[in-house]
Amino acid sequence: MDSANDDAKGVGYRRIEVLTGPGRRRKWSDDDKARIVAESAEPGAVVTEVARRWQVSPQQVFDWRRQARKALAATAAPTELAFVPIVPEPPETAAAAILARPAAPIEVKLAGAVLRVAPGTDVDLLTAVLRAIRASAA
Repeated sequence: MDSANDDAKGVGYRRIEVLTGPGRRRKWSDDDKARIVAESAEPGAVVTEVARRWQVSPQQVFDWRRQARKALAATAAPTELAFVPIVPEPPETAAAAILARPAAPIEVKLAGAVLRVAPGTDVDLLTAVLRAIRASAA
């Protein structure tokens, strides 16, 4: 008759280990998975520390995070692609584009003087002023 106290060497006892803690295959509820993924997604969180706290491997946490991203993308993706129609604007004529632009003043630096000329200034007056500035500098 075989006894639990017999072993192959005839010493008369067997060693029995009782393992405590989580088993190899645990069933995690969706709420627990979501809680772990949310905790690992917090700013400054380290996945390895979160996994150690929950007694699960970091690879498992990374897999759950990947699954959560995939599920989020599937729910956020539009069901059908839609395009916005392009409506062209009526073409502007070159003259209308020039007139529509605000005219900037012209700044002339000559002989230590700065002359700001507004658009539409009389050409003869401008010529006379520039000659007077040049003559005063000489």
